[in-house]
Amino acid sequence: MKKRIVGNWKMNGSLAANQLLVGTMLAGLKAQASQAELALCVPAPYLAQLQALLSGSSVVWGVQDVSAHEQGAFTGEVSAAMAKDFACRYAIVGHSERRHHHGETDAVVAAKAQRALAVGMTPVICVGETLAQREAGETETVVRRQLAAVIHVITHGTSEIVVAYEPVWAIGTGKTATPEMAQSVHAVLRAQLAAATQHPKRVPILYGGSMNPANAASLLAEPDIDGGLIGGASLKAVDFLQIALAAKA
Repeated sequence: MKKRIVGNWKMNGSLAANQLLVGTMLAGLKAQASQAELALCVPAPYLAQLQALLSGSSVVWGVQDVSAHEQGAFTGEVSAAMAKDFACRYAIVGHSERRHHHGETDAVVAAKAQRALAVGMTPVICVGETLAQREAGETETVVRRQLAAVIHVITHGTSEIVVAYEPVWAIGTGKTATPEMAQSVHAVLRAQLAAATQHPKRVPILYGGSMNPANAASLLAEPDIDGGLIGGASLKAVDFLQIALAAKA
C-alpha cells in the first residue's frame, strides 16, 4: 500500500496564497517525486481553484467536512454531492475540532461518512482521545467507540474508508505521540478493522498529531502507520514536501 499524506489547511488560505503554495508544491514534486499519494483538503470556497490548479497533477484534493444531510433547508452547510461536483477524492469527517467546537457526535460523524461514500468520495474518519482521557487510561475505549459508530452505519463500506488517529492533545500544541505510542493505537484500530472487514489492510490508518519533517520518517516507519493527516505543515510547501518524501512505499 502506498503511504498517503493528506494536508488539512483548516480555515486558512486566500486565492493568491493558495496559488503560490500549490505552485511551489508542484514545482518541488517535479524536482523530486514522492512515492506517496498526496492530497490537499481545503476550505470549500477554494475547491474550484484547487481543481483547476491540481487537475492533471499527481496531487488529489478534498473537502474538510460535509453535511450529514443530503440536501434541504440547512443554511451554510455543504453536501457531499456539492463537494463531489468539484471532483473531490476525500472528505474529512469527525475532525476533533468539529467534535469539540461544533458538538459533533459519533452518530453525526457516521452519517457524514455515509454521505461521502454514497457519492463516491473517500471519508477520512478522525478518531482520537483528549489528554484527560489518555491520562485516565481510556484511549483504546474512546477510539474504538468512535470507529465502531462509523462501522455500524456503513457496514460493507468499511473497506473503502481512511481512518486518521489524531490524539487531541497533540494537535496544534507542538506535542506529538512517540512512534511507539502512535503505533500501539494504530494496532488497536487495525484489529478492529480486521473484525469488521475481510480487507483490513486496504484501509489506510493515518497519524494526525503534529506530524512534521523532523518526526515523519520515524512515525511512518511503524508497521500500522500508513501515512499522515497534516495540519500546520501542509501550509508550508517545503515542510509538506519533506514529509511526503519521508513516506516510503
